[in-house]
Amino acid sequence: MSSSVSHSMPSDALTAAQPAIVVRGLGKTVADATGPLTILHGIDLTVPRGETLAIVGASGSGKSTLLSLLAGLDTPSEGLVELCGVDLFSLDEDARAAHRASHIGFVFQNFQLIGHLSALENVMLPLELRGDRQARAKARAMLERVGLAERLSHRPAVLSGGEQQRVALARAFVMSPDILMADEPTGSLDHATGLAIMDLMFELNREVGTTLILVTHDPAIAARCQHTVRIGAGRITG
Repeated sequence: MSSSVSHSMPSDALTAAQPAIVVRGLGKTVADATGPLTILHGIDLTVPRGETLAIVGASGSGKSTLLSLLAGLDTPSEGLVELCGVDLFSLDEDARAAHRASHIGFVFQNFQLIGHLSALENVMLPLELRGDRQARAKARAMLERVGLAERLSHRPAVLSGGEQQRVALARAFVMSPDILMADEPTGSLDHATGLAIMDLMFELNREVGTTLILVTHDPAIAARCQHTVRIGAGRITG
């Protein structure tokens, strides 16, 4: 896959493309028993608004760490991350969390639904936190869109893995995020269910017009994205 996400894009083209994310010189080093351990080093990339990017690499290559840094969930040892035009790490933790909540939706491998809430309540929650008076109607419509009209009152424990991930997709997309970040979203699902979930994710992404950043080990999923970045030993290798 071509990488218009690389640092080689000229600055005037970047302005015209209104990038969702700009990364320059991003690095992450931690201390372990043997001394400093570099997880990421010298990461440069630009993600154009409304496009799809797969981050691929072997287990331990640093791809999930990169996603966490792009979201401001973790802090870098060096470098810059601009998300929707704002330097994330020039903000304090509260401001960074507020910026993230305004612009990013998340889908995780383990769904991260709230167990004592129904499917409808799980999807309503982020809307309610935003003060949306139409939270119930919007959540119901999105759950119907993902094929769960008959499961609104069910809690996660009685839903299948595929159904739980559909709730997670509904919760993410109901906010119409500028950017959706998905970390191995099919990792806990069987192959057929995973394919159905990915079909749904790409359909919703087109409908909402979201920038999609997807961490995956599956080359077939990566091939569906417009751009692919491969991480190896903490660096972009392709």
